[in-house]
Amino acid sequence: MSELILIAASGLAREVLAMVRASGQYDVVGLLDDDKEMAGVTVDGAPVLGTIDDAGKYTHALILVCIGSGRSREAVVERLTGMGLNEARYATAIDPSVHYPEGCRIGRGSILLRNVTMTASVTLGSHVVAMPSVTFTHDDDVADFATFAAGVSLGGGVRIGRAAYLGMNASVRERTSVGAYATVGMGAAVLSNVPDGETWVGVPAHEIERESFQFGGVR
Repeated sequence: MSELILIAASGLAREVLAMVRASGQYDVVGLLDDDKEMAGVTVDGAPVLGTIDDAGKYTHALILVCIGSGRSREAVVERLTGMGLNEARYATAIDPSVHYPEGCRIGRGSILLRNVTMTASVTLGSHVVAMPSVTFTHDDDVADFATFAAGVSLGGGVRIGRAAYLGMNASVRERTSVGAYATVGMGAAVLSNVPDGETWVGVPAHEIERESFQFGGVR
């Protein structure tokens, strides 16, 4: 069984920890977190061993970045790359309930939690996070660092850009796209292309101004 280090003492890390323990996929050595107050704390039985800068000490362990924000995951991976950690050092964590047919691809560093569905010819980039019950339909193409909250559904042929975030129970119409670093609010129904960096909410989904978007909704 491969040893695993989780980056960030987050809720996502706790979910991954529970998943890999139940499935026996990895032996979790511990967690690394930059919050100095977390040093020596135990999270669901796994010790916080130090900060992210300590990742290089664990040369025999795989790494999994458990940060919910795609932008933040990207920044941490860039930081680890600067420390000499290459792509081969990253684990991929997939719940045993996830079944993906031949022709689907999942990049390194990705996390797929319970009951994620992939139908046919789905491509997920590296460091993608899909929370429970996300549905990827035929020919969906997801770029690195994208994040899908629970219950998101994509129609066929959807394109999701780098580090995009789709909120809980959002849906995206077939053959449309969500741009890089864009945000789709919870429950939104995307019927047309979302440009890079924009935030869209509602049914049908539409753009909102950044200053009017707070805590996942409109003020």
